[in-house]
Amino acid sequence: MAGTAVETLREALRGEVIGPQDPGYDEARTIYNAMIDRRPAVIARCADVTDVRAVVRYARESGMDLAVRGGGHSGGGLCLADGSLLLDLSAMRWVRVDPEARTARVGGGSQLGDLDHEAHGFGLGVPAGIMSTTGVGGLTLGGGHGHLTRAYGLTIDSLLAADVVLADGSFVTASAEEHPELYWALRGGGGNFGAVTSFTYGLHPVDTVGLAVTLWEPEQIGAVLRWYREFLPAAPETLNGFFAILAVPPGPPFPEEIHGKKMCGVVWCFTGSPDEEELNRTFAAVTEPAPPAFHFATPIPYPALQTMFDELIPKGLQWYWRGDFFDRVTDGAIDVHRTFLENLPTELSTMHLYPVDGAAHRPGPMDTAWAYRDAIWSGVIGGISPQPSDADRIRDWAVGYWDALHPHSMGGAYVNFLGADEPDARVRATYRGHYDRLADVKRTYDPDNVFHHNQNIGPAESQGSQESQGSQESQASRKSRG
Repeated sequence: MAGTAVETLREALRGEVIGPQDPGYDEARTIYNAMIDRRPAVIARCADVTDVRAVVRYARESGMDLAVRGGGHSGGGLCLADGSLLLDLSAMRWVRVDPEARTARVGGGSQLGDLDHEAHGFGLGVPAGIMSTTGVGGLTLGGGHGHLTRAYGLTIDSLLAADVVLADGSFVTASAEEHPELYWALRGGGGNFGAVTSFTYGLHPVDTVGLAVTLWEPEQIGAVLRWYREFLPAAPETLNGFFAILAVPPGPPFPEEIHGKKMCGVVWCFTGSPDEEELNRTFAAVTEPAPPAFHFATPIPYPALQTMFDELIPKGLQWYWRGDFFDRVTDGAIDVHRTFLENLPTELSTMHLYPVDGAAHRPGPMDTAWAYRDAIWSGVIGGISPQPSDADRIRDWAVGYWDALHPHSMGGAYVNFLGADEPDARVRATYRGHYDRLADVKRTYDPDNVFHHNQNIGPAESQGSQESQGSQESQASRKSRG
């Protein structure tokens, strides 16, 4: 089957088709997380929408299992499957900005850095992520949050339209006017409904922003978190700041004497005036919980802020992550954070609390598939190491941390922070009361669950079906996780 697929698709596609015997196969099958080592039967690197349609149709007609990769940043490796036909969008990497309309149309294989760079040329941007290497597609379909969330909302709040190749190979544009239910589902429902070949975003004014990094000694974590949980939700929406536990990276702007030290801190982004006087006034409050061990503030172009972590955590590291939503930071949660900071397993392992309030609270709870408009923070625990021998250690730390912290959460998580090995109940918890509506959309646009290598939402059962929806989900989950 694989050999036949390679030859057939090479004749049909403008893009590159790579099989296991080809020299570039091992490089072509790698993704951001080096803990994932899977071998697709065929990799179809699509050049355009016609290629994407041909690959989807071939998968349907041949019975081959289909997986879709955009930027390849899926922590659980859900964009890659053994023995599959991999629909690779990475060659569809382009951005077209309309500065007068303040919109950008972005290819489905693009990375955030592509969008940030092009939009920045016109003093514009989209609230999306904190790393330039993140794929636009997966981040957007999961909901998307980042440095600009409190100012401008989630990424999906700026999504105006999406071009989608459906499970039968047909092509549609989903927007508020066309296929509105599909448009609703794409805004937070993950990759369940088709292969998105382009996204159209509304852009926002953003140029030079104020960056600040504030670090405190580990023993100050209680005072800092009790201050942070009150301070940030009450702060102007122009101020964003995610809380983190970390080992201080070597190199600037950090002085050598704190390199490698375990600390807690906040990475700030201020979208108000970036002049020095305004930055000093904005960040004067960081001394309130305790004198910082380190504080640094500077104006910075927004795309430069987005690249700040790229070299620290490049492609090729071992990753294991878990996440949850939080509407408060309890004293019990603070105790958990203190314990797991003390037991940080590697210098790259971390925990982040990303704010998802401010402008992200303006849309109604039913406006998009994102079901946690009442959340204040989206948390992620990341066990990270360059060493494959650390895989079990970082996983055990992340799972233990999550087990201890989860009772203090809202129950569900940002879908992009779910682990691939978590039960189906976690997907349901993530979508709350939206789950059944999403299953209905799935039945309409992908009734055979062709797009199942994701945090899967099975199609709602047809009228008179004897098979339970729960059984469908379990089968799809088992298939997607190998």
